Amino acid sequence: MKLNSACNQIPRILILCAATFSPTFVLAQSDPMAPPASQTQPNRAQQVPASATSMQDSATNAGDVGQTMKDKIFLRKAAQGGMAEVKLGQLAAQKGSSDDVKAFGQKMVDDHTRLNNNMAPIADSMGVRLPTNLNKEDQAEYDKLNGLSGNDFDMEYLSFMVKDHHKDLHEFRQEAASTTDPTLQAAVNNATKVIHEHSVMVDKLARDKGVPMPQRGPNKSASPTS
Repeated sequence: MKLNSACNQIPRILILCAATFSPTFVLAQSDPMAPPASQTQPNRAQQVPASATSMQDSATNAGDVGQTMKDKIFLRKAAQGGMAEVKLGQLAAQKGSSDDVKAFGQKMVDDHTRLNNNMAPIADSMGVRLPTNLNKEDQAEYDKLNGLSGNDFDMEYLSFMVKDHHKDLHEFRQEAASTTDPTLQAAVNNATKVIHEHSVMVDKLARDKGVPMPQRGPNKSASPTS
């Protein structure tokens, strides 16, 4: 009888123990003050967040695309300007009233034809469609010069060439400094040297004929020799 009585007490003891320890166990598992499981994991110091890497890649790609667009715009403008130099040079070689102006006009034809031919394959490789006609400004200058003769022609042609070469020299130097394309940069550097030579030549011709020189700032005459 005592053995049976003791056995009958065992289920009650187990139930009591379960009732005593279960709430504590449940509270421990659902304690709102307990740190999140993610905080219990060791930090991985060398792991770079994917979002930061993605942002860096996006910024780099955006910069590359932006520079490529600038290169394409430059190539189109350079081709447009080179075409104008050739056509205006042809006019000067025919209508110039002095041998110096005729010779300079012919040099523009020869040098800018060569520069245009050097730039064309680069433009083609970048998908740039080159212009086939003069823009409005250059066409207006061509028409104006075509209506002039003698010294009036020489003065107008040299004045336009001075301003045009100052502007071109500045734009070519900017492109040479900014482009990241090595082939384009080499071609632009070469063209810059030629344009600088032209600028020095036309400045001298213009001064000899009394052509007013463009201004660089207030009361400063421009004389680009570098």
